[in-house]
Amino acid sequence: MDVPMGISRLTPHASRLAKEMADSRNLYQEVILDHNKKPRNWGVLADATHKSEGLNPLCGDHIWVSLKVSGDAAGTVEAVGFEGESCAICKASASMMTTVVKGKPRALAEQLVNEFRDMATGKLDTATSPHQLGRLTVFAGVRDLPTRVKCAILPWHTLHAALNAQASTSTEADADPVPGSGNLA
Repeated sequence: MDVPMGISRLTPHASRLAKEMADSRNLYQEVILDHNKKPRNWGVLADATHKSEGLNPLCGDHIWVSLKVSGDAAGTVEAVGFEGESCAICKASASMMTTVVKGKPRALAEQLVNEFRDMATGKLDTATSPHQLGRLTVFAGVRDLPTRVKCAILPWHTLHAALNAQASTSTEADADPVPGSGNLA
C-alpha cells in the first residue's frame, strides 16, 4: 500500500507511544478537572502550627497553606489545608499535595517538594529516576507548558515555606522556586 507523500506510517512502537501520550494527557485533564471542582482538604486549619501565604504575582494565583505538625522528632504532618484564588492547575496541585503529605514526616514532605519541583521543571524524569511521587506524576506533562510550571509549583513552594516558618512566599525574585526561569507565570 502506498503512503501519500509527506505522510509517514507509524511503527507499532511509535503508535503505542502516541496512544500512551494521548492517554496521559487525558488522565492529566481528568485529574485537574476533578481536583479543581472538588478540592481535597479545602480550608484553613483553626489549630494550625504552621502556615504560609503563597503568591504568583504574574498570573494572580494566591493561596494559603496551613499545617498541623506533630511536636515529635519526625514532625509528622498530622493535618493540612489550603484555600485561595487560583487557576485549575494550581488548585489541583494543592489538592493532591494535601492528600499526599498528610500523615508523612516532615523530611518526606520536603523530599516530595523537591521531587515535584524537579519533575515539573524537567529535571526529574519520573520514568527513569527513582522518586516518591506516586500518582503526582500525572503532573509530569506540565514541564511542556512553561507558562504553567509555576502554577503547579506554587502550592509546593508554599508548603515548603510553611514547614520552615516563613509567613509568605512568592514565585518571583529571590523566592523564585525555579531559578533562572524569568517570567514563567
